[in-house]
Amino acid sequence: MASVIQQRLLDLGTEIATSPADDLGFIHSIMAQCALPTVKPPEGVMVWERSQGRARLLLEAGKVLDPRTGTYKQLTLPYGPKARLLLMHLNSEAVRRQSPVIPVEDTMTAFFRRLMGRTQDGRQAKMLKLQLSSLAAATFRMGIVQDEDRAFQVDTKVVGAFDLWFQNEPGQRVLWPSTLRLSLDYYESLTRFAVPLDERAVAALAHSALALDIYCWLAQRLHRVPAGKPQFVSWAALYDQFGQGYKEVRFFRRDFLNLLSQVKVVYPQARMSEEKRGLSLEHSPPPVAKRVIALSSLSTGN
Repeated sequence: MASVIQQRLLDLGTEIATSPADDLGFIHSIMAQCALPTVKPPEGVMVWERSQGRARLLLEAGKVLDPRTGTYKQLTLPYGPKARLLLMHLNSEAVRRQSPVIPVEDTMTAFFRRLMGRTQDGRQAKMLKLQLSSLAAATFRMGIVQDEDRAFQVDTKVVGAFDLWFQNEPGQRVLWPSTLRLSLDYYESLTRFAVPLDERAVAALAHSALALDIYCWLAQRLHRVPAGKPQFVSWAALYDQFGQGYKEVRFFRRDFLNLLSQVKVVYPQARMSEEKRGLSLEHSPPPVAKRVIALSSLSTGN
């Protein structure tokens, strides 16, 4: 598996370095700084909270109505690389179409093939549908501390409405809903605060939630570092931001640096240097040259 991932990284890294992006992904600026859980939270954990700089994210797992029982079923928090890929896909379709209504059935299989490099299989599609349901049911509270007396907050669902449960015929492929509608609050916030990503880089890093988080963070962070004025981020701060599941900073640091080397392959413009106590970030062009959405009013902190 490692050799397959490495070869995919090298192939896409070469393509990224020599040609501009044709397909863009998007992540909300708050979630580029305060990410979803990287792994499945412990049993019974239904709330996820993250802060970074002045950005805040509070995520609460939701429930969906199961037509087989007529009762509401508790879902887990969305987590892992698939939840991130799905969220990027929904964001990208909404931004590209300039509409909160997304034709999921017509776009999901093509999206899966582009990012995972293979056609949809039943097991993978079932896992994607579980994460899509968790994303749809969860409540997102996204905020920014503006000063000691003011804060801006949006409480919303990412998805406003769609059919969550589908009956499959035996032996048939997993079907997707025909359409899905983002909530208007989330859609309006996304159109203001979307961070553009190179979908080829997302595809290369799709094996790791942490690698995707590092790439998204750097995509919204590095271009805001003042030219000639590097900014230092300590390992303690990086551990607080990205270190879910690690009991010790040294193990987190080892894995973070390994994944950072992969991110650099697909974000060749990224400039930073490792120091004993952390990372020194330098001004770098964003991964997508054309700035599609202005982010300056919300992107703050590390």
